[in-house]
Amino acid sequence: MAQRAALLIGGVTHTNKEWKECGQIASKLYEYPDGSREDFISKCRNGDFKDVFALYRSNDSNKITGNFNEELLDALPKTLKFICHNGAGYDNIDIPACTKRGILVSSTPIAVNDATADVAIFLMLGALRNITHSFQAVRAGEKSRLVVMRALLTWKGKWRGNFSLGHDPKNKVLGILGMGGIGSAVARRAKAFGMKIQYHNRHKLPAGEEEGAEYVSFDELLRTSDVLSLNLSLNASTRHIIAKPQFDAMKDGVIIINTARGPLIDEAALVDALKSGKVWTAGLDVFEEEPKIHPGLLEAENVVLLPHVGTATFETQVS
Repeated sequence: MAQRAALLIGGVTHTNKEWKECGQIASKLYEYPDGSREDFISKCRNGDFKDVFALYRSNDSNKITGNFNEELLDALPKTLKFICHNGAGYDNIDIPACTKRGILVSSTPIAVNDATADVAIFLMLGALRNITHSFQAVRAGEKSRLVVMRALLTWKGKWRGNFSLGHDPKNKVLGILGMGGIGSAVARRAKAFGMKIQYHNRHKLPAGEEEGAEYVSFDELLRTSDVLSLNLSLNASTRHIIAKPQFDAMKDGVIIINTARGPLIDEAALVDALKSGKVWTAGLDVFEEEPKIHPGLLEAENVVLLPHVGTATFETQVS
């Protein structure tokens, strides 16, 4: 009987026990916890991972191996039949190349819905209240108790930084671009804040799945949304789906939320829109060239930034 080994790329802090238990099924467990694409390909070609039948990877492991494109797939053992991908989006895996090699790819679109939607709402509320100004001011103020106390005593608001009034979510129009599992979860949460929900997909959802959201055209979504949340997958047709022409079509003072994929937005155009005031604030968990972030976003106080942690909960990762 042929040997069937399994390969783990990157780490699994949450399921080490379960990974070890795979040894009851697999003939051998290989691990590649860290390294480089060149080193990984070299080890594959040298037979270090021979007889691998299935491998597990996540979006976090992409910084180790890079994209699973044809070059990397050609280096993997010919015995490989399954790529188990921990993530909703698999834009970093060349599916046609996998199909050509007879490799099946699985992903986890449902498991990440709630955690990602929670972060989208977190970013939305932070953006609506333009929270970065005040957050940074408080942290900076901790360095000097005297400065904080003086500000409190004089009550000139300096301890709040470059403070300005924010906005309530109630009665705002939330536009969801991509009303799949995550987009629907965002919509359900936003309704609790009294927001009006509209969405655009390639196809209108069945009435029973809309849950009161209104289907609109892409152009109308851009033109009428107070807050725009991106919840669609990245592919050739959606890359830079939000760029200068789309920003120009939006309301003045629109708020942009992105928890999907960074390259959906032309970041240079977003920076310009933030500077001009076309975009009032933005909440971003993903970036066009992450972990690199556009300097204009790092300099801007009217953005809320997170380092791609939308799915980073124990409950989500275990599930």
